[in-house]
Amino acid sequence: MYPLIRPRRLRSNEAIRSLVRETILSPSDFLVPLFVVEGKGVKEEIPSMPNYYRLSLDNLTKEVKELWKMGLRSVLLFVKVPDNLKDNKGSEALNENGLMQLAIKTVKNACPEMLVMTDVALDPYSSYGHDGIVADGQILNDESVELLTEMSVSHANAGADFVAPSDMMDGRILSIREALEDEGYLNTGIMAYSAKYASAFYGPFRDALDSAPVDIKNVPKDKKSYQMDYANRFEAIRETQMDIDEGADIVMVKPGLCYLDIVREIKNEVDVPVAVYQVSGEYAMVKAAAEKGWLDHDAVMMEQLTAIKRAGANIIASYFAKDAVKFLG
Repeated sequence: MYPLIRPRRLRSNEAIRSLVRETILSPSDFLVPLFVVEGKGVKEEIPSMPNYYRLSLDNLTKEVKELWKMGLRSVLLFVKVPDNLKDNKGSEALNENGLMQLAIKTVKNACPEMLVMTDVALDPYSSYGHDGIVADGQILNDESVELLTEMSVSHANAGADFVAPSDMMDGRILSIREALEDEGYLNTGIMAYSAKYASAFYGPFRDALDSAPVDIKNVPKDKKSYQMDYANRFEAIRETQMDIDEGADIVMVKPGLCYLDIVREIKNEVDVPVAVYQVSGEYAMVKAAAEKGWLDHDAVMMEQLTAIKRAGANIIASYFAKDAVKFLG
């Protein structure tokens, strides 16, 4: 006797498949990372990230206007700082007329309703390429947190809607939250990189910002003393809950695809929105394979993005955002 229940009935054509589809992607799911550089008229393609660019402020204006027309309403800003402005304390990060501060104002002037999130970490500003202050072969935690807190207030002063600490220093969320409150920025949000793993997938991003750790004596050669061990699962839940307790409004898992089990674990445990960062290496692999003709670019892109949302992501930071929205039509 054939079964009375045949699941294939709900797969028989595209009309029924779309009607019962459980996970739907839309432009409102995406947070768009943008790389900003000094200069004018600059739109430099990043060699390891095909079709992704470093933008000067004038081209940043054009880009955010295009994003808004496409229905993309949120951006995450990163800056490439000239070498002559870098030092061990990230002093340029606190410049009220620095590139990040100007980039925030540029986006808000171009699209006042665009949600602006900002990267808070010292590595773009560090002469050593680390997310904190380096001393005696160590990354100093508390001293770094003080600088990250000042940086966050500076971003809020410039008009940022959310600050996004990506450094993984202990206690920085509480320090930033208290400082924002003290300065009257009660509505400035914090998106914490709560489960950020020491991943090999960040290479192209570090190329984009020239922010890789330098290989010199008495400087850690990697970020494993503060970013998480990719073998660990329960630690991610602990880190995330600590950030929520300290005042984070949104928590993030980074990278994406190799960590979807972590996304689901966290989503099951917390009551705040969960973001996922589909990182540069994940983007570059798809682009490279598609250029070789080994993969169908759009099909793989959409499968990956859908998997990230299906795992529990409320927000997807992705370099594919524009490509995906164009595909969605």
